[in-house]
Amino acid sequence: MAVEFRGRFVTNKRNRWLINVVLILAVVAFVGFSLIPLIEAAFKGNQTQTAVSPSPVQSASAAPKKEELEAQAKGYELVLQREPENPTALRGLLEARLGLGDVKGAIAPLEKLAKLNPNETEYAILLAQAKQQTNDAEGAAQTYRDILKTKPGDRNALQGLTNLLLQQNRPEAAVGLLQDTIKTAPQVNKIQPNSVDVSSVQVILGQVYASQKRFDEAIAVFDEAAKVNKQDFRPVLGKALILKEQGKAEAAKPLFTSAAELAPAQYKDQINKLASAPSPGATVPTTTPSPAPSASPVPSP
Repeated sequence: MAVEFRGRFVTNKRNRWLINVVLILAVVAFVGFSLIPLIEAAFKGNQTQTAVSPSPVQSASAAPKKEELEAQAKGYELVLQREPENPTALRGLLEARLGLGDVKGAIAPLEKLAKLNPNETEYAILLAQAKQQTNDAEGAAQTYRDILKTKPGDRNALQGLTNLLLQQNRPEAAVGLLQDTIKTAPQVNKIQPNSVDVSSVQVILGQVYASQKRFDEAIAVFDEAAKVNKQDFRPVLGKALILKEQGKAEAAKPLFTSAAELAPAQYKDQINKLASAPSPGATVPTTTPSPAPSASPVPSP
């Protein structure tokens, strides 16, 4: 019993550290692509997106000063000179450099952490994002693909690589990636049960179609995803948002209601706000979607 409790404690502690890193990454402007940010947040299980932002005064008093972060970074660097694979020092150096806004400097400790923890893809995901932010698109893409070689259903890697392809104006490559993942899912799931969540991949594919104004295809994919998992609110919400974007507010209303009923508690208020907001389709006849920043990945709900 004691061992089991200790394991949960260590896991929770690690997850808290990863969430802290994700928050820092967001502060230093990790920007991705998503037509429907709420769906992407739900897909990633990002509960930090709904958190109340601290006031500037609170942030100033709580955030470490530059001098403190620089001193911490130097201290961790000294430790790593003696113990190059010390995980505590690597994580500390990573947080300090990110706190300083030094994303390029965060790549080296992230590479070591990813190598030391091959079964924990969070490190590799963060590494890919760091490379992407420092304009190493090729390195980021390769990191995502390396994850998908061993874990073809890793949702954060799929979302990250999809975002990258869209930013490179390669929507057909993004569609192909997701369609291939869905096509091979039955075979992959036979070898590794439940390794590919088909409905989640369909939700990402629906986002891609919507971003290209291929609304009929997006709705068809969302409908299919809703059939795969009738308790999943994301495809229902995706379809509602597209209908509203097209100015079909009345048709979207029951879908918003259904999505709110199915959604976890932390998303209900957001869905209700989306439902009550003015319809863009009523005032913008071109129904042009507006890309929005995406949240960094954390474990799915």
